[in-house]
Amino acid sequence: MLKDLSPQAILMGGLTAFAGFASSFPVVLQGLKGVGATDAQAASGLMALSIAMGLCGIVLSLWTRLPISIAWSTPGAALLASAASHQGGFEVAVGAFLVSAVLIVIAGLFRPLGRAVAAIPAPLANAMLAGVLVGLCYAPVKAVSFNPLFGLPIVGAWLLVGAWKRLYAVPAALFAFILVLAFGVKIPDGALASWAQSLGPTVELVRPVFDLPSLISIALPLFIVTMASQNIPGIAVLKVNHYEPAPGPLFATTGVFSLLSAPFGGHAVNLAAITAAMCAGEDAHPDPKRRYWASIIAGIIYVIFGLLAGAVTGFVGLAPPVLIQAVAGLALIGAFSGSAFAALKEPDTREAAAITFLVTASGVTFAGVSGAFWGLIAGGLVMALARLIRR
Repeated sequence: MLKDLSPQAILMGGLTAFAGFASSFPVVLQGLKGVGATDAQAASGLMALSIAMGLCGIVLSLWTRLPISIAWSTPGAALLASAASHQGGFEVAVGAFLVSAVLIVIAGLFRPLGRAVAAIPAPLANAMLAGVLVGLCYAPVKAVSFNPLFGLPIVGAWLLVGAWKRLYAVPAALFAFILVLAFGVKIPDGALASWAQSLGPTVELVRPVFDLPSLISIALPLFIVTMASQNIPGIAVLKVNHYEPAPGPLFATTGVFSLLSAPFGGHAVNLAAITAAMCAGEDAHPDPKRRYWASIIAGIIYVIFGLLAGAVTGFVGLAPPVLIQAVAGLALIGAFSGSAFAALKEPDTREAAAITFLVTASGVTFAGVSGAFWGLIAGGLVMALARLIRR
């Protein structure tokens, strides 16, 4: 195996880990806090997710000798950020994380469930995702309105670097955020000393609580967006690069690692899509049989990042929340535009997709269940009615 290791794989693995972590960890923090996590619980969740996706990527890449890249569920985190906190607090959300992980394991082992998720009409799944993302995508505008001297450098860095190379746009915005925090934001006395005490790993074990409304409004939508927006596209990216893994065992393994991270606050890990292309492409190595080392290196670095999650969370907490929300919103604009386009491009399903988007984006809840679930139901009913009338 060591003879397969190459400088290209090391470089691409490092770049993959940095891009995967830096481009979306603000979304994860916002998502966990959106369902009631404290700063310590959010740091613990970030740590658990990063370590889980690192170890999962290492295990799968060693097992299959394929460049299997793992990521946390960014769409799932965006879903959490748009969800209302439930009466049971973060404990209820953790119970939903566990149920979602179990569903992913079952989807991998029990083919009919996996096929049922794949059978959800793509326009409706994309419309639900777009409705979940749109609220966070407003954050950059709100940051500029809050303080143009703080917000404009972050947005400007994203625009300028993104025009050159899209992959580096969000890391550039994150770097601008760090500069704004260092030179623009007045940090309270003693805050840096308190941050220095958080440099070690933060571990918070959360006792899960299960209730029906949270299972319907968090667990089920989290399962659907993770499978439809991450796991299934992750398999497609591997196939485009001429790899043919068996999907079921990969899905089940990500579900197991999600299950292990959930008690510590992690919502879900899954097959990567964007970063999967980095490890599976020619830049990782000209020989396809040696590219799996890029995923292994990325996994090792993810574990290191996870051990530093407490320091990352504490540093971010020194800034006004709207600024890190702006970075999260910028990170999701590409996903929002892609999902909105995919949802509305077909005339026959456009109205049903629009209904799904509007109900989801409204943020309303019925019977304690969030709009993401009702958006999917409403769009499905409109689509079924239209097809029935056409027949």
